[in-house]
Amino acid sequence: MESKKRCKWCNLKNEIYVKYHDEEWCQPNFKDDYLFQMLILESFQAGLSWECVLNKREDFRKAFDNFDIDKISNYNDKKIEELMENKKIIRNRLKIKASINNAKIFKEIQKEYGTFYNYLKSFTNGKTIYEIGKVTSNLSDNISKDLQKRGMKFVGSTIIYSYLQAVGIIYSHDEQCFLYKNDKEER
Repeated sequence: MESKKRCKWCNLKNEIYVKYHDEEWCQPNFKDDYLFQMLILESFQAGLSWECVLNKREDFRKAFDNFDIDKISNYNDKKIEELMENKKIIRNRLKIKASINNAKIFKEIQKEYGTFYNYLKSFTNGKTIYEIGKVTSNLSDNISKDLQKRGMKFVGSTIIYSYLQAVGIIYSHDEQCFLYKNDKEER
């Protein structure tokens, strides 16, 4: 595991993190259920490390009904209190309420565009963006502003940039990483 060079941020002592880096991060996955899951998880990252959220991912999956968008969009006060009591997840009332709100808006976007990925493609023309060393961009600024205008919470430009990296719209492996590639290599 340690013989391969990885991105600087990857904690090599955390198997979950290494597996995420090697098999998931920046890999295109545009299925709406995955796009929704990652949006929920990224919104919980605000003010915390991604490693912290990733370590709790399976507990989030259980607590949030396997990231079932229909169930989450119908959560009530009783479910919010249940989540607030769950010591295995990040217990932030504003983020929990935002996940319910964002689920409803995600569904509205799906209705409008057919899929959430079609919505994202409207900003990228379906292209992968290759860049490293950034935490925001014009792309993340524009998507963030639009999502906020639609009423989503915890979707600032930095969160959206991380999200776009997570789902493979922005490809950001460091140059010394064994997974590095750039747009010239893709042609």
